[in-house]
Amino acid sequence: MKAKAVLCAAAFVILGICGAASAADTIKIGVLAPITGFAASDGFSTIESIKLAVEKVNSEGGILGKNVELVYYDDAADPKQAVPLANKLITQDRVIAFVAGSYSMPSRAVAPIFDEEGIPLVAAYALHPEITNGDYTFRNGFLGTTEGRVAAYTALELFKAKKVALVTSDNDFGQTLREGFMGYLKKTGREGDLVLQQTYPSSEKDFAVYLSKIRDAAPDVVFFSGYYFQTAPALKQAKEMGISGIRFIGEQGSDSPKMAEIALDAAEGFVILTNLDRDDPRPLVQEFLKSYRDRHKIEPDMVGASAYDAFMIIVDAIKAAGSTDGKAIRDAIAATKDYNGLTGVINGFDEAGEVLKPVQLQEIKEGKFRYFGIVTDSELIKP
Repeated sequence: MKAKAVLCAAAFVILGICGAASAADTIKIGVLAPITGFAASDGFSTIESIKLAVEKVNSEGGILGKNVELVYYDDAADPKQAVPLANKLITQDRVIAFVAGSYSMPSRAVAPIFDEEGIPLVAAYALHPEITNGDYTFRNGFLGTTEGRVAAYTALELFKAKKVALVTSDNDFGQTLREGFMGYLKKTGREGDLVLQQTYPSSEKDFAVYLSKIRDAAPDVVFFSGYYFQTAPALKQAKEMGISGIRFIGEQGSDSPKMAEIALDAAEGFVILTNLDRDDPRPLVQEFLKSYRDRHKIEPDMVGASAYDAFMIIVDAIKAAGSTDGKAIRDAIAATKDYNGLTGVINGFDEAGEVLKPVQLQEIKEGKFRYFGIVTDSELIKP
């Protein structure tokens, strides 16, 4: 049955069809991820990590006596593509739960659709606050405002910066990070320590103008946020421009093995806020890391680990509910407590569906992310 579930999922991607008997024999969980396009690396990580979770669940007997069937499609991180695919998952594939394995814009677009149908949704890593507006929506990753707040704390308190700079993209991602960062400065009365604030187009390829202004402002720490395909070239360019003595920090968008691959030695010492600690000694974390590395010969990332957790939170809830009824699953997710996830021990979800768990700090050393610290202060990590 395990082979059938995996093969059937592949058939959905290629043909959009599967045998009628499968519907009765399996429990279907849907996923949308950016398998092609600019975010294809994250889409690959999402799907391949969830496949490991599916294999684990089915090898241990499945759920409620049935195997799990993963039904996934490529939304290319595009909300216009995501919406019809979400409807297809609901009306044709009849999934009973959904992992939002894509970015904020497509996840925002589909969340109300699943919520209206009473289908539980767990967003893996997308960080826009509007994703969790519905009763059936949850988030395993952090809100952008939470990450921005912790970034400001990291710069001012952990690195003891007297002057800080803020650089964000002009999309939803950057906006929410900026709100959190500025909110912390205002709350702590440190607004005067911000010596530079810049916003770059999400399509930007050349960061020389922004880096020149950073060099002139001479901050101690720069929160340079963005996806790895933005921050890695920026770090490389900063080194080529001879910028030194300034600490650069980032967030989960830079949590990718491609950071060091693109930035090379310019990535050394780069610290990010994320939710995967590669040095976490817990067996489930190390087993996942080993399995992923053995299978794909590349380093795993927070995107994959977050998607794995989102899927397994749903599985755990179905088991706890003893049912595939949407309301029962939703209530079981809401009641989650001290769940042992790859991305940390999840204390639970608040009334809005936001996760409660520590923020991990990772530093690139010799081309790989390593443990740097952890932020557990409830006032900082709360949604």
